[in-house]
Amino acid sequence: MAIVAPDVVLDTKGLICPMPVLKAKKAIDVLEQGQVLNLVSTDAATRADIPLLVQRLGLELLETIESHGVIEFYIKKK
Repeated sequence: MAIVAPDVVLDTKGLICPMPVLKAKKAIDVLEQGQVLNLVSTDAATRADIPLLVQRLGLELLETIESHGVIEFYIKKK
């Protein structure tokens, strides 16, 4: 899948649970329908937490990329 250019990039590297999830929720709240958030995290807990948040809020997880301890989530607001 080709990565979509995000409308907003949220860098939460260095933050630990629950901060990446809380900041993601705030960023998602201000997105308009169809916009994409790129959440960047180094917290291993986000591997499970972000997909759960996406499911709970009825969003779409477009892509998850992991490289050198950095996890990137591309989340689309429906």
